Amino acid sequence: MTVIEAKVHRSSARNARMAFILTAVIVGLLAAVVAASSIHPILAVFVGALIGVPVGGLVWLLVRIWPVIRLLWWWTPETILGVLLLTAWVQLANHTPTVVTLLVVALVVGVPAAITPVRRQVIAWTWCLVVRHRLRVCFAQFIIANQSGSLPLILWAKPTPVGERVWVYLRPGLSAKDLEGRLDKIAVTCHASTVLIERASENNAAYLRFDIKRREVLTAHVGSPLVDVIDPSAPVSASPLTVPTALDLPDVHMPTVTLPTQGKPAKKPAASTANGSKPAASSASSVEDDDTSDWI
Repeated sequence: MTVIEAKVHRSSARNARMAFILTAVIVGLLAAVVAASSIHPILAVFVGALIGVPVGGLVWLLVRIWPVIRLLWWWTPETILGVLLLTAWVQLANHTPTVVTLLVVALVVGVPAAITPVRRQVIAWTWCLVVRHRLRVCFAQFIIANQSGSLPLILWAKPTPVGERVWVYLRPGLSAKDLEGRLDKIAVTCHASTVLIERASENNAAYLRFDIKRREVLTAHVGSPLVDVIDPSAPVSASPLTVPTALDLPDVHMPTVTLPTQGKPAKKPAASTANGSKPAASSASSVEDDDTSDWI
C-alpha cells in the first residue's frame, strides 16, 4: 500500500535539500557577522558554520517529513478519537469489574443507537469524517494538482441539513473554475447527489467551501398545525371548501351592470336680443312631437 506517492517523495527530497542549503548559508553568514565583532574573523566563520549547519539540518528534517505530517493531519480526528476511546476502555477495565465494564459499554453504544436524534447526529459526524478522505481521493486521482504534487489542504467539515460542508484551501495550480467542471465526478466519489462549490472568502480565492448534498429536505413531509384545528366529529358538509387550483373562465360569472338610460338634454334658455325681447321660435322646434317624415 502506497502511503506517499513517488512524485510527492521526490519533490519533498528536492525541497528539503534546497531548504538545507539556503538555511545553512544564511544562518551561518549571519552568525559569523555577529561573532566577528567579538572574536577573530576566521573563528567567526567556524562559529557560523557550527550554528548554520544544525539549523539547516533541522529545516531539512521538517521539510522532508512534511508529507508524513500532512498525512497525520488528514487522520487527526480519527487518531484523537481512537486514542480517547482506547484510553477510556483501558481505564474502565482496570478500575471496574468485568460486568460493570460490559454494562457501561452497552449503555454507551446502545443509548445513541436507540435514541433517534442522537443516532442521526452520530451518523452525520461520521459522514463528515468520511467525506474529508473522499475529497482527498478526488484531488489525488483525477484532479490535476501542481507540478510538485501538493494536494489541497482539507481543513474542516461539519454536518448540514442536506449533507456536509467542507472547507478546503487550494494550492497553486488549482482554482474554483477548474473544479466546477468535475462536480459530477466529485459527487460520485463522495457518494452524494450533488456537490456545490463557493468561495469562502472574498479576499482569498484559494479558500473554498464544498457543499455535499445527499438528500432533499424540500420534498419532506412537514406536519401542519391546521390538522389539529379541524374537528373530526363535524359533518362532511361543514368541512372547508376545496381551494381551486386553476381558473376556468366559463365558470366565472360576471355581474350584470345596468347602465342608466340617457335622458333628453335639458333645454337651453333662449338668448335675449339686444332690446330684451326673445327671438321667435323656429317652426321645427315649436312642436316637440312633430314628425318630420310626414312633411317629406
